[in-house]
Amino acid sequence: MSLALRVECRPVRLRALHWLALHALALWPHGVYVAQRALDGSDDPLGVVALLAAAALLASQHARLRLTPQLGWLAAAVALALAANGAWCVGAAALAGALLAALSLGCALLAWWPRDRAKAPLLGLVVLALPWQATLQFYLGWPLRVLTAQMSAWGLQGLGFAAQRSGASMIVDGRLVLVDAPCSGVQMAWLAYLTACACAAATGTADRAFVRRLPLVGLAVLAGNVLRNSVLVALEARPSGLAPAWHEAIGLAVLGAVCAVVWLLMRRGGTRDA
Repeated sequence: MSLALRVECRPVRLRALHWLALHALALWPHGVYVAQRALDGSDDPLGVVALLAAAALLASQHARLRLTPQLGWLAAAVALALAANGAWCVGAAALAGALLAALSLGCALLAWWPRDRAKAPLLGLVVLALPWQATLQFYLGWPLRVLTAQMSAWGLQGLGFAAQRSGASMIVDGRLVLVDAPCSGVQMAWLAYLTACACAAATGTADRAFVRRLPLVGLAVLAGNVLRNSVLVALEARPSGLAPAWHEAIGLAVLGAVCAVVWLLMRRGGTRDA
């Protein structure tokens, strides 16, 4: 009896994957754009990590996908797909069209998603799969570098350094130290939000709790980036400077600490504080 039930249910569950595959195929121009950005060197291919995480999450839940889709999510997916392909046809900004396509695919996934599983982390992973790094660095890199330099200057002043901000650079004890693009924190923010989505999806953090904690993720990134920059600037301002290997090691250590804090933040309380 149970064997017969499994045989009957398998085509229904596969049908959900078939529909998702067809939906993704309908968005092929945006998939080509994302693939090109990942391969041509114009952007860091970090989105592949988010895409693999979303695929792993889908694989872990494929046997529990809904037998019939939720019509509201499905309608939203179709509307967003039409908008995304319309944006591509009229020559709108490629990343804007890709964002609409990612939201469309995310809504299509949520239409079949198990009712008791969180939805926001999955949608976050799909959006993070886009090539954001270069665009965010172009528009937000300089303001974030200025903010980081100013907060680092205040922190170093409190420790007795003669520090002040000069544009997006710092003057510490008479030495000019540049706050370069990697110190803007864009990449750290992307990795922190990826960690947040992955942890929330893995531990079952409820959507409401996940969304409430996202601003805290941003604060953790800001604090970590200012700490990293302050330590590096203080060491770079010495007459002997700082060896590149130590520069990389300190940066990776702070990045790992921020991601660990984000993981603990998302894991805290699980689904109980939904």
